[in-house]
Amino acid sequence: MFAKRPWWSIFVMVIVLFLASYGSAQLAPSAPEQAQTEVAAAITPTATEEAEPTAEATEEATAEAEVIVPDCADLPPAVATEATAEAEATAEATAEAAADSEGKVVRISFTQEPSSFNPHYTDQWFSWITTALWLERPWNFDENAQPCLVHLTEMPSIQNGGISEDGLTMTFKLKEGLTWSDGEPYTAEDWVFTWQMVMDEGNTVITRYPYDEFVEDVTAPDPLTVEVKLTKPFPAWQSVLFVKANGGAILPKHILEPVFEAEGTIDTAEWNRAPSVGIGPFVFKEFETGSHFSFTRNENYHGDIAKIDEVFFRILADDAAQNAALKAGDVDIGTFVSFADIPDLKENGINIMSASSGYNEGWFLNMRPDSAHPGMLDLNVRKALALGVNREQITEDLLFGLTKPNATFWNGSAWANPDLEPYPYDPEQAAALLDEAGWVDSNGDGTRDKDGEELVLRYVTTPRPVRKDTQAVVQQQLAEIGIGVELFNFEGDVFFAGYAEDGPVAVGDSDFAQWSNVYAFPDPNTDNWLCSQIPTDENPSGGNWFVCDEELDALFQQQSVEIDPQKRLELMYEIQQIMYDNVYYIGMWGDEDQWAVNPRLTGVKFSGVNPFFNANEWDIKE
Repeated sequence: MFAKRPWWSIFVMVIVLFLASYGSAQLAPSAPEQAQTEVAAAITPTATEEAEPTAEATEEATAEAEVIVPDCADLPPAVATEATAEAEATAEATAEAAADSEGKVVRISFTQEPSSFNPHYTDQWFSWITTALWLERPWNFDENAQPCLVHLTEMPSIQNGGISEDGLTMTFKLKEGLTWSDGEPYTAEDWVFTWQMVMDEGNTVITRYPYDEFVEDVTAPDPLTVEVKLTKPFPAWQSVLFVKANGGAILPKHILEPVFEAEGTIDTAEWNRAPSVGIGPFVFKEFETGSHFSFTRNENYHGDIAKIDEVFFRILADDAAQNAALKAGDVDIGTFVSFADIPDLKENGINIMSASSGYNEGWFLNMRPDSAHPGMLDLNVRKALALGVNREQITEDLLFGLTKPNATFWNGSAWANPDLEPYPYDPEQAAALLDEAGWVDSNGDGTRDKDGEELVLRYVTTPRPVRKDTQAVVQQQLAEIGIGVELFNFEGDVFFAGYAEDGPVAVGDSDFAQWSNVYAFPDPNTDNWLCSQIPTDENPSGGNWFVCDEELDALFQQQSVEIDPQKRLELMYEIQQIMYDNVYYIGMWGDEDQWAVNPRLTGVKFSGVNPFFNANEWDIKE
């Protein structure tokens, strides 16, 4: 139900990426015997009209053959969906409602307001995904998570000379004639400037990763060439280098350099909230806080000019408001749709489209000694949290059984450890663990305590209805085993703010926080649990708001430079086992992207990596 393709095909895709980039990677025997057979069969090249190659020749060809990455503009168009009677009625109502609009306007609903449009200053999915419209990536991933070119002439690899034999030098070749939306040339100098801004201590970006860990230098030998010197090989580069998780990352030097020279920082640049210059099929128009923001067609776009005139984002209060707007025909695309709302939307003629994105809803546990409740440093308390909540019941009752609890941060991908199952619901065992650790109700107030400290934990999330409903269930179930829970809800722009902006999770004003997050999909790499990424007053940039485990850190560092896919897979399994045994993360449910689409739209495809990747192909039925 979750994946459009079998999991092993995603694994094959990742292996192909490695082979394309490094050329010499060999597939070692796979741990799961069945997966080994499937992967081996899938990567065997098809015989040509010439003599059938031997097994040895096939392996050599697989390792050495150039994998050609297509241009995104050459991808096939979206397949039209078959309209139901309800869908036709919805489309007709929407067309009538939009009759007074000027031109073709696609209206998208957001239930969170972007905290910043500058992708280096936010960890917010709602902000990142807009960049496909106005700050596109140099390369992209399509609806099947396959890479395609946008600003590059070719994807760097050892075979084409774009990556050196030792894996420490990368060369990116830009297409000729690229311009920013104001007509200024888009050049290699913009890449160099972006790296400089991320690394400059005057800028409190959300994280400096991976540049602080892997990049030694970035230079521009000429306007169309970017040369990157790495400190060590970096297999995950396609997913995190010069791109952000779900969006673009290259900054316009000619706009932001004068700000930096005048102020010594771009933290307060007007561009961060009103990015009037970008590169993509659309250009920023306006942003009215609490109401809407919009982008109009970029007539200077280097690719195929967009078919629609404007993309208008409505900021709505919650999921209920979004559902009402979808059913009334007031919006065309509903984002981050809850599984709980899918049946009703389908009954009202709204198309539901899914995209495998690697996202999982989960609890991120704060174990920083300077900010966490003392109980969070006790493994038995963390185990009790995992065992004391019935996540199966939550997914059945609140999400109509359309998804299931996840065991790890990587569930739903080829990287997930198949030996790990979601923590079971076992309140008796949870209570026994608390007793064993000395957390008992010594004063009869119904809440356990130890050394004068009441076991009352702060549970923080956004105001999304399904999350608030989950909070209520969790509070009740944990109370039954003597754990008190204080509930807090923050709007997305506050909740996802970084350490420098006093974000509640970032600064430690929570004991466990819930949201949907992802690694560098389709690559498994993440900086979420690196010790170097724990923010401090002296170094506020960092995305590890949870724990520093030296053993875990070493494994994350090791997998990040391992170019053998099988060895890397084994390292990822070991990482997940440690996180599972120590209860550093508690999965709530698999959170594959769900999109609600008005049937009047055509040409729409969604990527799990960068959802609006083909927005220039969207159109509206006349």
